[in-house]
Amino acid sequence: MARSRIEYKTPEQFAHMRAAGLLVDRLHDEIQRSLQPGMTTGDLDRIAAEVIADGGGTPNFLGYQGFPATICVSVNEEIVHGIPGDRVINDGDLVSVDAGCIINGWHSDAARTHIAGTAKDPEHRRLIDVAEAAMWDGIAAAATGRTVDDIGAAVEDSVLAAVGERFQHLEDFGGHGIGSAMHQPPDVMNFRTRGRHPKLKPGMAMCVEPMLTIGSADCEILDDDWTVVTLSGAVAAHVEHAFAILEDGIFVLTAADGGREQLGARGVEIAAEPVL
Repeated sequence: MARSRIEYKTPEQFAHMRAAGLLVDRLHDEIQRSLQPGMTTGDLDRIAAEVIADGGGTPNFLGYQGFPATICVSVNEEIVHGIPGDRVINDGDLVSVDAGCIINGWHSDAARTHIAGTAKDPEHRRLIDVAEAAMWDGIAAAATGRTVDDIGAAVEDSVLAAVGERFQHLEDFGGHGIGSAMHQPPDVMNFRTRGRHPKLKPGMAMCVEPMLTIGSADCEILDDDWTVVTLSGAVAAHVEHAFAILEDGIFVLTAADGGREQLGARGVEIAAEPVL
């Protein structure tokens, strides 16, 4: 996408995005506490709607291009964009939750993948761990990289170093810019891409969003026009954080600690928290 279309935020605007990010972090924590086998994906959607309303936010997924729910809930072979409903969550299921909200006109967006109850296969926990590590490696790369492609390269290298090609990236989905709209330029892919790429500059906000499958990442969209599933039936993991580039470094808007623990472990000191 054209670099001229990238939206550069002020510190005050980042502060509003931080408020929205903290609310989404609270939502994910509540879902993590509540999730158990026997619930439906619709139950999780109702929890999310209540948390956003109580926090003074507005859900940004609901009604987005016709999406009918507050959050996306994707189970096992569903990779992303699952519509919450009557599907019952079973013991050992992988449950990916993607959520966002708006506060004072500014957006947040983050995703986590959980295991309901007891994991049935150690590879499932490994899949989530590799996806999370790759996400943090990608965010850390924004602190030292020159272009947006350096983020995708770091995500790709992280997965390859961990498991080789055993886990696969979705090629047609990835991260994105975020700000006064949920999805903005630039595209933030999870692997290297050819061509010219926007330079990383203060004022940018982006989401790093690995989506990994065990085995082939070949996929299709179901008849609901939203849910993306693996063709093989293999399980998937989806994680995401939104971060800001400030004059004094990077700050993860959707992490309670701003990314201090994970980025610190990677040698990156986070910027000061944007506040009003």
